[in-house]
Amino acid sequence: MHRQIEGSRAVAEAVALARPEVICAYPISPQTHIVEALGELVKDGTLSPCEFINVESEFAAMSVAIGASAAGARAYTATASQGLLFMAEAVYNASGLGLPIVMTVANRAIGAPINIWNDHSDSMSQRDCGWIQLFAENNQEALDLHLQAFKLAEEMSLPVMVCMDGFILTHAYERVDMPTQAQVDAFLPPYVPRQVLDPAEPVSIGAMVGPEAFAEVRYLAHARQMRALERIPQIAAEFRDVFGRDSGGLLHCYRCEDAHTIVVALGSVIGTIKDTVDAMRKEGERIGVLGITSFRPFPLAAVREALVHAERVVVLEKSFSVGLGGIVANDVRMAMSGTRRNGYTVIAGLGGRAITQASLQRVFTEAIADTLEPLTFLDMDWKVVERQLERERSGERIGPAAESMLRDVGAVASRVS
Repeated sequence: MHRQIEGSRAVAEAVALARPEVICAYPISPQTHIVEALGELVKDGTLSPCEFINVESEFAAMSVAIGASAAGARAYTATASQGLLFMAEAVYNASGLGLPIVMTVANRAIGAPINIWNDHSDSMSQRDCGWIQLFAENNQEALDLHLQAFKLAEEMSLPVMVCMDGFILTHAYERVDMPTQAQVDAFLPPYVPRQVLDPAEPVSIGAMVGPEAFAEVRYLAHARQMRALERIPQIAAEFRDVFGRDSGGLLHCYRCEDAHTIVVALGSVIGTIKDTVDAMRKEGERIGVLGITSFRPFPLAAVREALVHAERVVVLEKSFSVGLGGIVANDVRMAMSGTRRNGYTVIAGLGGRAITQASLQRVFTEAIADTLEPLTFLDMDWKVVERQLERERSGERIGPAAESMLRDVGAVASRVS
């Protein structure tokens, strides 16, 4: 049934249709509406049986999810930004124990300075934690990926993050096709845990592992992710058979067949890039976009195949590895190893800065002309940066850089002299 609905509510209702048995909730913007809506559904009996547990922190939320999953329950939670960092120890434990927890990450910038707006720095900080990471382009895909995530997690015995852009998707009202309970039940079987704590057959979990076996245990986590590379597109095909629409998978190509230039990106910005590509196509430019859905495991072979005929590749990402450059770009570069392509990295949208079609068309045009810098920061105010660098070179006591730069752009009152 088609409905005009907020992204967070759509995700909450999709999660409820998956019949979770334990939901661990701690509010942090911009994911709060998701757990609030799930709390309402549990309270009014729409989602039953399900235990909705209010916890005292994000670390507690993941810890409770670990306990619930280990006891054989289908478990779900959600977080964002600093909350994901706060639960990092438990996040690693969940994957190390092979527990099929599903978690929404409503992507948001990491401080300092404090910033509540969207970029991908939170989930990127956990890219090596052993969780599968799936990125949604729009609210329909966010809804669909959660249903696929439960199936994938439980088959692989691995936890899955579904990453959706904070505010841009979580708080946006869009038309989505909301599935029925019968459809979800036909797609997602009842949870049968592959490992469970049972008093009749006691076992230890989370045991100490020394040098004699630690590397082998970590390799098995990698091996499961490699198996997931095969299963993710299969589950997407099964989803299409039940729900009648393409969603999920490893990646999506848009107008790439004859493209000389291909832009690679994750998340909601893909929609803006598609519009820019359409406009540039009308001007005769042969350009396309490759949207990556599965960031972990990273589909090296599929990315390589999608880019094999391109003359140049532009990776546009909403994250940044300080001291190096692009994060996604490094993975794309690995996929293209041994090929001769002009490659460019564009860092955009950090801290929620708007990514406009005009700015995208400008950098894509420069890339096509091969005049773009290898590492480019979209719409960076270099005058503000240089003023701050000059203050630092002068040895002036200036306080935190963020405060000084806010004064430069007029966002806070100037210092009294």
